[in-house]
Amino acid sequence: MRGGRGSGRAGKGQVRLWGRHAVEAALRNPERQHRKLWATPEGLASLDGDLPADFPIEHAQAVDLGRLVPGDAPHQGLVLDCAAMEDVHLSDVLSEADGRPIVVLDQVTDPHNLGAIMRSAAAFGAAAIVTQDRHAPPESGTVAKSASGAMEIIPWVRVVNLARTLEEVAERGYWRIGLAGEGTQAFAQAVPAGPVAIVLGAEGEGLRHNVAAHCDALAYLPISDAVESLNVSNAAAIALYEVASRSVSAD
Repeated sequence: MRGGRGSGRAGKGQVRLWGRHAVEAALRNPERQHRKLWATPEGLASLDGDLPADFPIEHAQAVDLGRLVPGDAPHQGLVLDCAAMEDVHLSDVLSEADGRPIVVLDQVTDPHNLGAIMRSAAAFGAAAIVTQDRHAPPESGTVAKSASGAMEIIPWVRVVNLARTLEEVAERGYWRIGLAGEGTQAFAQAVPAGPVAIVLGAEGEGLRHNVAAHCDALAYLPISDAVESLNVSNAAAIALYEVASRSVSAD
């Protein structure tokens, strides 16, 4: 068994996905190169549509699949090995964005948060998620499961330097709004009529100084004094909803 018991790894250049939504989305994605599907009878039956007759499937029991994924990961009878996605370039995303928002994440390292942000980004029509090559989770089954299929939908751009990336985004006409507790205005007031880049930092640390300095505005989400802050994935969802609502109102 490649990767060893419970590692959740599928070898260099490969990704192991689990759970019905993540696996089904990957199977539907024409950009994915699929290697092998492990499945229980119930898992196969849960898939929407039939697989090609020559698709490499290994029938297994739930206990066998449990050895392929980390810990108690909810595989739902489906584990898929596939090639990692090809790199997505920022210039290509910006050329096709058509004014849709971009989400820039500064050292958000929790894969569950990243996956949840991807799900919100896909739901509210964002053009892409941007993270660093370092200090960000790699493509993984955990991200895919948390994204509930959105990892196959939303372009994920990985860059070396976020400050330079924000400069490039600005050159393409985007207004860069960093979410920060010390922001001077509420996010809804900071959102302009044109394209928006929503910049979020890690929980606790927030935006790094150099990244915040490359934002056109720092804004906050008005919340009750009963809580200190929001989870970064919740904050992203609220900000994306606000931008989407503005677009709907404009129409």
